[in-house]
Amino acid sequence: MNDTISWTDFEKLDLRVGTILDVQDFPKAKKPAYQLKLDFGSEIGILQSSAQITVHYSKEELIGKQVVAVVNFPKKQIANFFSECLVTGFADANGDIILTSVDRKLPNGSKLS
Repeated sequence: MNDTISWTDFEKLDLRVGTILDVQDFPKAKKPAYQLKLDFGSEIGILQSSAQITVHYSKEELIGKQVVAVVNFPKKQIANFFSECLVTGFADANGDIILTSVDRKLPNGSKLS
């Protein structure tokens, strides 16, 4: 377990639900990845992210999937692409990522509370 954080520290993370609108291959990434476009509703809008999720997910099955992402990190350049949010997930036994998602449809931009 990592160091204990305060509630104030946790509140700094802006975790939101977004719907994946578009998925493209990302051949310039060092490890196999997709480029995602996600809709976080009218308050935040559409953001893009790079995600190393090619082992467990096809491009087709990701369209329309709602996932949990951190939306208040600074932009990060990955090769020729700017990632604007961090899609969250858990590593399986092989280190491949399983996305954090919701089990019921929520409005895009819903905040983890």
